[in-house]
Amino acid sequence: MSRLPVSIVSNRPQLWSWLRIETGEQQLLIKNSRIRILLVSFAMLFFELLCIRWIPSYVRYLSYFNNFILMASFLGIGLGMLSARRQRFWFPPFPVLILALIVIVTLNRFDLRISSTDVLYYGAGEAQSAHAENFIVLPIIFGMVTLCFIPLSRTFGQLFAKVPPLTAYTYDILGSLAGIACFSLISYFSLPPLLWFLVLFIPVLLLTSLQRLWWMAIPVVASLIIVASLQINTYWSPYYKIMLRPAPHNGYLVDVNNAGGHQTMIPWQYKEPFYRRVYSLFPGRSFHHALILGAGSGSDTSTALAYGVPSITAVEIDPIIQQLGARYHPDHPYSNPRVKTVINDGRTYLQNTKEQYDLIVFALPDSLTLTSSNTNLRLESFLLTQESIKAAQSHLSKNGLLVLYNYYREPWLVEKLVNMVGASFHQEPLVSTYGGWGRAAVIMAGPRLATLPSGTFGPYHEYAKNKNTHTLRVIGEGFYPLTDRTPTTDDWPFLYLHDRSFPSLYIFGLGMIAIYSLAGVLLLAPRRVLRRFDWHMFFLGVAFMLLEVKSLTTFALLFGSTWMVNSLVSFSILVGVLLAVLVNSRFKVKHILPWYLLLFGILVFNILLPPEALLLGNPVARYALASILAFTPVFIANMIFANAFRDSETADIAFASNLIGIMVGGGLEYFSMLIGYRFLLIGVIVFYACALLISKLLPAEVTKLI
Repeated sequence: MSRLPVSIVSNRPQLWSWLRIETGEQQLLIKNSRIRILLVSFAMLFFELLCIRWIPSYVRYLSYFNNFILMASFLGIGLGMLSARRQRFWFPPFPVLILALIVIVTLNRFDLRISSTDVLYYGAGEAQSAHAENFIVLPIIFGMVTLCFIPLSRTFGQLFAKVPPLTAYTYDILGSLAGIACFSLISYFSLPPLLWFLVLFIPVLLLTSLQRLWWMAIPVVASLIIVASLQINTYWSPYYKIMLRPAPHNGYLVDVNNAGGHQTMIPWQYKEPFYRRVYSLFPGRSFHHALILGAGSGSDTSTALAYGVPSITAVEIDPIIQQLGARYHPDHPYSNPRVKTVINDGRTYLQNTKEQYDLIVFALPDSLTLTSSNTNLRLESFLLTQESIKAAQSHLSKNGLLVLYNYYREPWLVEKLVNMVGASFHQEPLVSTYGGWGRAAVIMAGPRLATLPSGTFGPYHEYAKNKNTHTLRVIGEGFYPLTDRTPTTDDWPFLYLHDRSFPSLYIFGLGMIAIYSLAGVLLLAPRRVLRRFDWHMFFLGVAFMLLEVKSLTTFALLFGSTWMVNSLVSFSILVGVLLAVLVNSRFKVKHILPWYLLLFGILVFNILLPPEALLLGNPVARYALASILAFTPVFIANMIFANAFRDSETADIAFASNLIGIMVGGGLEYFSMLIGYRFLLIGVIVFYACALLISKLLPAEVTKLI
């Protein structure tokens, strides 16, 4: 492929000349094409993770659409690579676009309340709502993230013409691995966003020509100043932006991602009455060994200590929230020698612990946000499933009690949890509901209920209306009847979804993405590039994204939804990709059909194997089985991809086609809300079969024109 220099147009104003996307190498800081690919890949992967973490921390509405930000990054990279063959291409440089994105996020920091009857969001259904025009923030930010990736990926596409395809792909994977490793270190040390942007701008400036370097410094410095001003008086955990605000009784309000009162650190006497309900029903220090899942800043632990529980294990997923609780909670619960603190995912702790408890509390485990960029899961998704409740039941003593409480906000959510608890314990749970400001409930089940005096409670009934007052009071109580409402399971872990469905909110969002994609491809890609769009690579991309989603959810179930697990799994997937590339570069795979058949066989086995079959008691055996079932198809899929990519005559178009397919696969992931995650593998098989048919049944010339 010939090089595509952009000629200098002398009659244009000097001010605009620095906006040109340059391709010449004579004045570049770094001229080696392989190193430049590595730097571009690092910057793109790092920027993708930065957007997913930073943007929703200020615009909380986008916390429920992390996957949309991921799709925007793939779309931007694909469009940039498709545009690489345009000889004249005027576009704002990356630092200018970053500055514009930062300004947009800064100006749109608001608390948007989503009215939805399909899926429950924090604030949904409440009286206040944002102005209608705020809903356009999602398409605006989606568009801005897409635009930001275009100048980086255009350079990326041009570099693919100068290096053999597998060599270019190898350096791309190495750069991505470095990006994940770097962001993982930032998460581990809970470093603030100013450092994130500094790390991002270093490779970007190294990729800039000498003439434009000082011009690029202006938007870079402006961006850093705004980011630094935004992070004043904030703490950054691996999951949240956290701020502490004064609260009554010498306490603090814990505000995460602009969510308001996520947690309140005040003396236990002033906490909501549902914290104390279980102890009032069973007085006299009757619990000896308690497990608190979702211990947060310590209020649940403080209440248990006040009622004389001698041994408490407090499990919290967020290390910074726990540290703030240890430092600032007025009761200082975490400094009490009766408390053992564990920083881990609650479901993972239940799977690995050997201890028995006479009280297990699911203590308001509501993250208010999503945890993964690739999936539609929240931090607590696998903690609040039918199988998780059964796991908790297995760790109860013969006279134990399971307790769940939270602001559930909707009666149908209470009913769903009651059914799940009741099915696990084969009894009608004892439920207390609260009204006034908010809608809360306490759900209790276990052998301990049999010790209540006969006739204390009858069937559940409500005897007070839920009036808006400043006092949270009991409005209903009794043994709740079980219904046939769809339970949340490890395969369908969508607690806040009313039932199996495809919510209209996501349909509209995916429609918006389709419009952006079509417009971007038609505007930016030259016609000769569109005629050579690689549909074989496109279908490989769709299938692989769905396969990656299934792998990530499998490991989140088995080893927790912590940032560390997500990072290690993503890192391991890229290592598998790199291994497949190295094998293809050293050995000529002449017959690819056996690899397809092997992949189909493993995928069918994964479909037939229910998720609970992977929950082996031994963590080593569990990891070994999960690795075989999750990483083996990833490796085989990349053997197929690398084999096709190695012989590509238009590597940039092939890679861009694959990225567009990956973006489409990210959208299809939302079908898991309808069919569950296991049956997404049927889509994986279908799309890999489409890729196989295109590569085998049609001539190579036709596949480029189809």
